[in-house]
Amino acid sequence: MLNVALFGMTAKEWRDNNRELNDKGNIRDYTDLLHLVILNNLENINAELIEIKIPQSERLVRLNSIAKKQMELLKNNKSFKNLEYEENEIKKYGYVRINYCQLDNLLLSCHKQFR
Repeated sequence: MLNVALFGMTAKEWRDNNRELNDKGNIRDYTDLLHLVILNNLENINAELIEIKIPQSERLVRLNSIAKKQMELLKNNKSFKNLEYEENEIKKYGYVRINYCQLDNLLLSCHKQFR
């Protein structure tokens, strides 16, 4: 359900459309940092919605709306742009230089905005 809320397709639909990548990973392995951060947030929010017994169909609508809002907020967030820069450095040079303090602050600010 989370894949549908964020990517607009199930994991099976992605596999069916990307057969050449099936043995190398799944949709989450081929997405960018922005989508991974939002997916992490959606997982936590979904758990809270399940706990208060929100039906799956309503959770899907809510999670999709939250994903869209987070996408817009994070695209313009300076801290997130810095993380994306670091991600590109990793891909370019092959080593990790992520500022985990920035990542923690970013995740915390997103979580607070959607509570």
